[in-house]
Amino acid sequence: MTESGFTVETAMVLAEVAHNRQKDKLKRPYREHVLAVGDALADFDDDIRIAGYLHDIAKDTPITKQALLDMGVSERAVAIIERVTRRFQDDSDNDEAVMLHIAQDHDATLVKIACNAHNSVPERVRALAEKWPDKAPTTRYADAREVLYKAVPRGEIHLVLQRINPDLLSEMDRLAD
Repeated sequence: MTESGFTVETAMVLAEVAHNRQKDKLKRPYREHVLAVGDALADFDDDIRIAGYLHDIAKDTPITKQALLDMGVSERAVAIIERVTRRFQDDSDNDEAVMLHIAQDHDATLVKIACNAHNSVPERVRALAEKWPDKAPTTRYADAREVLYKAVPRGEIHLVLQRINPDLLSEMDRLAD
């Protein structure tokens, strides 16, 4: 538990409620994504796990930084959430600049790796390719991983990928060599 009393379990509930009616590009419940990202960070401390569950809350809901702090989310968890939220970046339209900014912070990098890995699950990538056959799956996620994987220890990446997308483990090995 964090010093504030805001727990991982509270973050899970808040993530479910905040994203309850949202759908992803495949019309699946969006809450499945945020819950998967938080779950993938189970081997890390509470602030990282809380940030994982709440990583898209500032992007997709009207909940503000101040509201999170008022609820008792730690400043560290809020800082992680802010760092992984594209709209808070100086050069938010530049994917590489956004990833480099995230990669400057160990904790934010772990959250972004989990998010990226869930968005890169093979079944999801195939479904997106089928839905938009004229628009091949983007290399944006693969390009981001090249930056992110250099920013944290390989063993920590392995812990995340093993939980959320083991298919990326061989890519991690290749990029790490």
